[in-house]
Amino acid sequence: MEGSANRMEYSGGNQKTSQTKCCSSLKIFICALAFSYFSKSMTGSYTKSTITQIEKRFEIPSSTVGFIDGSFEMGNMLVITLVSYIGAKFHRPKIIGAGVLLMGIGTLLMASPHFLMGRYKYGTAATHTNDAGNFTVISTCSSDSQETLQQPFSGCQKEEAESSPFWVIVVLGNTMRGIGEASIVPLGMSFIDDYARPENSAFYIGCLNTLKGIGPIFGYMLGSLCANLYVDFGLVDQESVTITPQDSRWVGAWWLGYVVSGLLTLLAAFPFWFLPKVLPENSQISLLDNTPQQHKTTPSLTEIVKDFAPTFKRLLTNKIYILYLAYSIVAFNDFAIVATYTPKYLEQQFGQSASKANFLIGVTSIPAVALGVFLSGLMMKRFKWGLLASARVNLLTIVATVFLAVPFFALSCENLDIAGVTVPYQGSTEVQGVTSDVLPSCNADCGCPDLQWDPVCGENGVTYISPCHAGCNSTQGAGRNMTFHDCRCIQSWGLSVGNSSAVLGQCSRDPKCNRMIYIYLGLQSLAFFLCGLGIIPFFTMSLRIVDPELKSLSVGMLLLAVRVLGGIPAPIYFGALIDSTCLKWGQNKSCGRGACRIYDIETFRFLFQGLTMCLRVLACSLLWIATIEIKRKNTEQQTNVSRH
Repeated sequence: MEGSANRMEYSGGNQKTSQTKCCSSLKIFICALAFSYFSKSMTGSYTKSTITQIEKRFEIPSSTVGFIDGSFEMGNMLVITLVSYIGAKFHRPKIIGAGVLLMGIGTLLMASPHFLMGRYKYGTAATHTNDAGNFTVISTCSSDSQETLQQPFSGCQKEEAESSPFWVIVVLGNTMRGIGEASIVPLGMSFIDDYARPENSAFYIGCLNTLKGIGPIFGYMLGSLCANLYVDFGLVDQESVTITPQDSRWVGAWWLGYVVSGLLTLLAAFPFWFLPKVLPENSQISLLDNTPQQHKTTPSLTEIVKDFAPTFKRLLTNKIYILYLAYSIVAFNDFAIVATYTPKYLEQQFGQSASKANFLIGVTSIPAVALGVFLSGLMMKRFKWGLLASARVNLLTIVATVFLAVPFFALSCENLDIAGVTVPYQGSTEVQGVTSDVLPSCNADCGCPDLQWDPVCGENGVTYISPCHAGCNSTQGAGRNMTFHDCRCIQSWGLSVGNSSAVLGQCSRDPKCNRMIYIYLGLQSLAFFLCGLGIIPFFTMSLRIVDPELKSLSVGMLLLAVRVLGGIPAPIYFGALIDSTCLKWGQNKSCGRGACRIYDIETFRFLFQGLTMCLRVLACSLLWIATIEIKRKNTEQQTNVSRH
């Protein structure tokens, strides 16, 4: 009896020690995973914020930028199924650590083209001089002047044309990020679900996703800061830069944020290498059951491969899981479009600079998502929502976002008045096209290059493609302060010679645009908050609609499907749709089509809002069907239990 009591006391001491070690190790793992969630989400949001900067720096269309953005999903899909299935049978913390390390290296690689390329050059008629009072009477329409002005726009640079496109390096780095990220979510979520109490699992996942939601706040803030810095800051005299952040040719320091976030991601990788493969909870269970502790041996690779086919078949024959998968794919198409192109949408629809657009997203929409995710985790713990309740909550949130999106069709500004592009020159009956209508009689003798883009704002409130296209005859000043006078195309509006001048840059938008964007952001923040409320039920469904041993594979298949059929194609096909709305293309150094300078924002708006609305309605329909199936299955299970 005394020996038995000693064993019981010893057993109780072991249980307490085991519980303490398990709790401590689990908390360390959750903290490390939270840090990696933060760093990866910050990098991901920063990548979204640099879309327009990369587009202009590499002189590529939106469809190519969409391909760059989708390369993350491409890398992820290459290994996600393998990692989520095989990785769950090995040392999960170390596999996650290796993935985070690879993400950090890939992020730093994305910044490297800046150090390999030459300085950014943009064509402009403005020159930098220390003589601010310089007055030039040479006609901008004269052959001598135009030979100088056309120089940046003519003569293809053969060495540039033959060199490799540096944006491929950005694709490679983003692909490496995707490969590294493949281990974090499925292995991290399954590890927590295995060792945390059931009532705490959803709460921990909610906390992780909250930090994942906070990361984009810092990502967009970093994007705002970097977009406001000139791309070659520190290497060029800032006074010689004649364009501002509002100019469509402006390129910010897009590379700087990748250096910062890359170093942070490398730091996040180290804690995982010091965590155990298995937490000591199994020992505790063995002692309570009075059975000797069994140490599971790692299965051989042959056994893993042999077991994969029947396991995979079990997953794909689950009708509810397939419906859930279809819903997730459609919803992720919507998410990929909104996440990738919202900064560009704000820039084009409301005339905001890239810096301000990123700042506004960072302080309004992202905190709303983070708050929604956090409250979602709390409610999951408080009300202990099951599978059916999770599906219903998810359905309600997406239905609400559909109704909130209706006003977005009306919230926008009008197209900027650009002579020959969106409005006719005075005397023209209609806008016939860029190349045919930008050379009317008032500038026909100027020899203006068709692909030139150096906008000026006339005193008539109309923007002209360049001083040459405005028919200006003289200039005064230099740099950003340069003004153009005696502009014949402005005089054709009935203005006198003294009132026919123009200044560098596009004309300002209607002041009410500033008010309209805040209404838009308010509604969008509310919609994002509701989306956040549905995120934890969404992830919980992926764990609860399958058998426990299929949890990792379920999440892995989910992430693979939404990336292959959502994350990869959505930015590319929608980027191509955006390109179709371009009214004025730029030209790159190899004489190919460069980045778009101005869009038809009305068509852009209806494409953006219309497509996302259709995707949400389809997602609602699929989730509704899945919810009905879940309810029917629950009813059948309750009936079977009552019979027995």
